[in-house]
Amino acid sequence: MKFMKIGTKPDTFYTERATRSVASDVPSDLLIQINNVSYLLHKLQFPLLPKCELLQKLCCDSSGPEKVNIELHDIPGGEEAFELCAKFCYGIKINLSAYNIVPAYCAAKFLGMTESVEKGNFVLKLEAFLNSCILEGWKDSIITLQSTVKLPDWSENLGIIRKCIDSIVEKILTPPPKVTWSYTYTRPGYNKKHHHPVPKDWWTEDISDLDIDLFRCIVTAVRSTYMLPPQLIGEALHVYACRWLPDTTNIRPPLDQNSDSNQDETLMEKNRRIVDNIASMIPGDQGSVSVGFLLRLLNIANYLGGVSPVTKTELLRRSSLQLEEATVNDLLIPSHSPTDPEFYDIDLVLSLLQSFLMRWKRQSPAAAAENSHHFFRTIRKVGKIIDSYLQVVATDANIPVSKMATLAEALPDIAREDHDDIYKAINIYLKEHSDLSKADKKRLCRILDCQKLSPEVRAHAVKNERLPLRIVVQVLFFEQERGSNSKAAVTSHRLPDRLVGQLSSSGKQTSTTSRSEDHAAKLRTGGDDEKLSMGKGTRRTNNAVSENTNALGTRGIYEQRKRSEAKSAAEIKERKAVKRGEIQEVEEVDLGREIRELGIISAGSKLDAHKMINKGSRSSDHGRDKAKDR
Repeated sequence: MKFMKIGTKPDTFYTERATRSVASDVPSDLLIQINNVSYLLHKLQFPLLPKCELLQKLCCDSSGPEKVNIELHDIPGGEEAFELCAKFCYGIKINLSAYNIVPAYCAAKFLGMTESVEKGNFVLKLEAFLNSCILEGWKDSIITLQSTVKLPDWSENLGIIRKCIDSIVEKILTPPPKVTWSYTYTRPGYNKKHHHPVPKDWWTEDISDLDIDLFRCIVTAVRSTYMLPPQLIGEALHVYACRWLPDTTNIRPPLDQNSDSNQDETLMEKNRRIVDNIASMIPGDQGSVSVGFLLRLLNIANYLGGVSPVTKTELLRRSSLQLEEATVNDLLIPSHSPTDPEFYDIDLVLSLLQSFLMRWKRQSPAAAAENSHHFFRTIRKVGKIIDSYLQVVATDANIPVSKMATLAEALPDIAREDHDDIYKAINIYLKEHSDLSKADKKRLCRILDCQKLSPEVRAHAVKNERLPLRIVVQVLFFEQERGSNSKAAVTSHRLPDRLVGQLSSSGKQTSTTSRSEDHAAKLRTGGDDEKLSMGKGTRRTNNAVSENTNALGTRGIYEQRKRSEAKSAAEIKERKAVKRGEIQEVEEVDLGREIRELGIISAGSKLDAHKMINKGSRSSDHGRDKAKDR
């Protein structure tokens, strides 16, 4: 930083009862009042009036020895700037720098301390220091420009702002290898002592100290030259936002909105202006800023409230254009509404996805055909991101099932190559929300396509007690069809206990034949059959349940045997309590309808709904609950 010293005499100004005086044997005859401070000075004994044209005019009517009172409340820079001018007239030593040159220059202009009044006056010296020292330095120019905030009109009229901006822009456009001045650069991993080359964005941190209006002037001037790439402009905007805007990652607004003080409201209003200005300065080139930065601005805009709707809409649109570049962390935007119980703003992500899809829907057929490959690749990336996002937000206990299902269903079928990720998200949600109703589970799981599940996930699904029954049935029949088509594949899954109970509970009815009763008896004595299987191999039956069960092999039967032995006593007691009649008929009709609705039993299949219902006789709680619901 450059300094300039003027004057040689020691400082003899002193304060007494809010009055500033000069230590002198000569009595003062001039009283100047500025705001709450009074100055006792001298008219002619010291070169105060000869150097100040304004004071000469104000004192022209009083030529006698009487004291003159003058009020200068409107002097730019106030009493501090006036004192610098007064000390210059008294020859007292003063120090000038980038911090005080603007108020001193404005006050000297106000007092008329120009060359036309006296040679070598204060204005000339200040102009020389400004042009030859201040504007030649990088940081001095920025500090001087920032100091103009307190005197915007005077600084603009005297051309100080324009000179500082021109100097700063000229240095920004200097090729990095020719940068020889000091700058601030605190990026991780960068160390000037290691003699790294000058980075292209070396200037971004220093100009982030400026007020938003001055920062906008700098960025606008740089962009008008078209000499820097849009990514550098975007980096400058990102640095400025990090410098001034709050981190709203884990902040929720207070429930009592009236608790904010006036100071907090002033800060909020300042931040709203920053968001509006930064959003309007983002270059139109795609990729000039990251989607993470756009989403952060959108998050802050929601947190602050009162940000222009145009700004929010534009940020949402720009974010959707780069949605495939987002990460899950980018989308984990906290909800800032005090009335919403959920932590994450899932509605915002849904709006983002809808905006992304709408852009492709609006394309002409010719453009759509030309960009089909790019769209296919992009929509697959977006599908992965959304499903991974759902896996994270599913852990929020306050997320309603309607929002989960709506976001999951918003993706078109083409967006998912497989359904493994969405299955994981659904499973996590069901685990965290164990009290879901049957209807809610069906609503959440209806998007699952069992044919798009990997073998590992299907193996998990058939044992998943949280899934609705129809999803398990879908998986089992798909596995059976897949195994029968390949001829070489051996089914490695068994029917879950709850499915056997559901199927068997609907098999007890008075209209069944003795053959159906025999099959039911076999299911009721499944534990004994399994014991027999341990010694004589796998027992095969003529029904679909036995075909799936007997494919387990020795290990699966052994595990099933242990479970069935533990439950056999309770199951036999339950079976005796099950009433024949209306409940069983309702169960039969309901399960048969569900299986037919699934469309998994075709006309040429070996299994049909009637046979599936008539197999087995073990009743379950599930059957009784369904009958009660009806």
